[in-house]
Amino acid sequence: MRIFYRLFSKITGGVAARIGKATFKSVWSRIDQEDPPKPARLDASLPKVVAGATLEAATMAATAAVVERATASTFNYLFGFTPEQKEKQASE
Repeated sequence: MRIFYRLFSKITGGVAARIGKATFKSVWSRIDQEDPPKPARLDASLPKVVAGATLEAATMAATAAVVERATASTFNYLFGFTPEQKEKQASE
């Protein structure tokens, strides 16, 4: 069952990455009309580069957390447990 959960997590992780990128692009488009600058672009200001990277990291992390939580909840609903719960119970 652990292997099935890992496969399920990998698939939803890929979905989370796509959702996170789309969310970041949507949020960034409200901040600036241009694409977020790459760190190697010397014509972009350092604060803009850092702000873009920080916002992207926060968006990706938050999206990953929401999707991971939804994955665990769905797996728990379907099968009655998650592998993490089973490992915790076995160690007690």
